[in-house]
Amino acid sequence: MQYQLLSSPLIVPSKFTVHGALFLVALLYGANYSIAKIALPEYISPFGFILLRLIVATALFWLLDVLNPSEKIDKADFWLFVKCAFFGAAANMLFFFKGLSMTNPINASVIMTLTPIVVLLTAFFMKQEKMNLKKIVGVMVGAIGAYLLITKDGISLTQNTFLGDILVLLNGSTYAVYLVLVKPLMIKYKPTTVIKWVFLFGMLMCVPFGTAELAAVEWPSIPVEAWLSVAYAVVGATFLVYLLNIWALQYVNASVVGIYIYLQPLIATVVAVAFRGDKLELITVLYALVIMIGVFMVSRK
Repeated sequence: MQYQLLSSPLIVPSKFTVHGALFLVALLYGANYSIAKIALPEYISPFGFILLRLIVATALFWLLDVLNPSEKIDKADFWLFVKCAFFGAAANMLFFFKGLSMTNPINASVIMTLTPIVVLLTAFFMKQEKMNLKKIVGVMVGAIGAYLLITKDGISLTQNTFLGDILVLLNGSTYAVYLVLVKPLMIKYKPTTVIKWVFLFGMLMCVPFGTAELAAVEWPSIPVEAWLSVAYAVVGATFLVYLLNIWALQYVNASVVGIYIYLQPLIATVVAVAFRGDKLELITVLYALVIMIGVFMVSRK
């Protein structure tokens, strides 16, 4: 059975259960924008945080896969695994946590909703997707919304959020490339097999960037709330999010899973305002709506 640990062939979950799992994914990841900032960058620098996250998550994925029947990897596919690791685990995480440390959770979560647009553009340039007028307009609308949001406080590399927003945009872009590249691997292999190799290669790629920062952490001085922040990012927003998405994909198509990305800005905003005291500006809401309209036009069949 391909998904022994993730499902039972005799039990088909209700739609409520499946959508409940997808909502939990959105909740876990949406809250992560604020929770991760508890440890970033005051106690653990972004690259060190990423390396720690990848080390622990990789160990958990390999441990999980050990309990599943082993699966042999074709040598011809290893280079594709490496490329997926670069875009899906190394580059995108380095960009995200560095960017998150320099911007606010609300901006970061809104910018991440551009991922479907970048997926479309990547698939188009790789000749896997065709463009039409509606999609072209959607891309332009989404791009205008993103530009307005990122530059609303001015364009300056020293600006509080500008560079952080750019890095989060690069994070979403690299992850979009990963989603296109990984598709043939997900068809050929078990999801747990793909994830464990992607995370392993991604962890190795991040060693040169995160080792010094991780070694510089003053572990005894880290408070309990920062440890909980790290644990949440690793176990909740990485390990559980991937597993729940894998499980849900057995019962609904990828487009349904993708719809739940729209909940992340809402959840991130509620958490940021309620627990961090962040301010939600009307102009941010308006620009977010422009982005959502563009993404809707691109994603709607």
